[in-house]
Amino acid sequence: MRFSLINPPWTFDSSIYFGCREPHLPLEYGYSKALLEQAGHDVHLVDAQQDGLSLSQIRSLVSAFRPDFTVVTTAPSYLFWRCAPPELRVPRETVNCIRDVCGTLVVVGPHASTTPRATLEKLGSDIVVMGECEEVLPRLTGDRKDVTSLCYRDAHGIRIQGGPHTSNMSALPALHWSDQVINKHAHHHHRFDNGVKGPGAEMETSRGCPYHCTFCAKDNFRNSFRRRPLSVIAEELDGLISAGVEYVYFIDEIFLPFRDVLELIRARGIKFGIQTRIDLWNEEMIRLLGSAGCVSIEAGVESITEAGRRRLDKNCRVSTADISRRLILAKQSAGIAFVQGNLLDSQDDDPLEIKAWREDLLAHGVWSNEPVPLFPYPGSPDYTRLWGAPDDRAWERAHEFYLARFDAFSDIQEQRPMPLARLELIQLEPASQRNV
Repeated sequence: MRFSLINPPWTFDSSIYFGCREPHLPLEYGYSKALLEQAGHDVHLVDAQQDGLSLSQIRSLVSAFRPDFTVVTTAPSYLFWRCAPPELRVPRETVNCIRDVCGTLVVVGPHASTTPRATLEKLGSDIVVMGECEEVLPRLTGDRKDVTSLCYRDAHGIRIQGGPHTSNMSALPALHWSDQVINKHAHHHHRFDNGVKGPGAEMETSRGCPYHCTFCAKDNFRNSFRRRPLSVIAEELDGLISAGVEYVYFIDEIFLPFRDVLELIRARGIKFGIQTRIDLWNEEMIRLLGSAGCVSIEAGVESITEAGRRRLDKNCRVSTADISRRLILAKQSAGIAFVQGNLLDSQDDDPLEIKAWREDLLAHGVWSNEPVPLFPYPGSPDYTRLWGAPDDRAWERAHEFYLARFDAFSDIQEQRPMPLARLELIQLEPASQRNV
């Protein structure tokens, strides 16, 4: 069988999306391609965002490959499944341009995982995969009635079969990207120090998170915490270094202080960035993190008060003063070039106290952002607390609530994002005129 795996040509005009706009390695497709090829299938990965492809160019590539199955994702990178653009405008335009040449159309991603019925209907796909897709895709060549974690239409209507899939991280292989792919990947995610020389890359040492913060949309994918085997991490990292990668961003939901992983990385002398919770790191491990080559930390603080962190169900066991000390230690003593304490706008913390806290950190070389408005993503405890389990209108409901509640947004969002229903009706520019 022949599989096309498509990362759409993402644009974010008028969207609330506050993730990075740059292309990132499509890790979910990397694993999927490896498993599909192990099963004897031919696979063509079309990364329209990285390659700047127009819709017409995507169509030409798919038509020439003549796939039996075409897979389209609803998020611009696995790194951002937890905070994907709520609208399905770009995936919809992508599937519309290939519908008659794509074979069986399969949709994966956070929308497919959390609101499978609505995603199936909005995109007119044949199949939606719920949860992590890598191990599910090779099974689609058999009878779909025997495959769990699917949503599809049969003679009786729309069928939801099983629940979201959780991949076995011990079974997923080390990813090996071609030199051509790596050489295109100039972006160094969340890196702000000087001295960028070679390509960047993304990979993961673990998946999932053992915590259940109210704002995190991971209930239907990447939920349970799983580590990758050290030997697989080493193989993948060594391959990236051999291909000339100078910086790696670990997309782990929460990069935890595991000595064996840090020592493995330190032995290879590569620079890297992480997202983590600084309250989980003691002084010794922070210093090891710095000596291992870390140059960027995005640390989830969220609220500057213990009461605020309790409301967010952070399960944080240290004080705000301790959090500040550890952030400053990471910057000044461990020598980590960029350290950020990430804040969310819970509308509970005092703005003057936030200002003073941020100024104090900045005086010590630590950056903290203006608090980002909380979007109640379907699949997060916040959404469930407000409205219960997500239904077919979950994304619209959350979006309307968000726009009604906030007047100011993050620096990289539009000053006034467009309502979701209107945004999804807008046609993208004609394929012949648009390159991303």
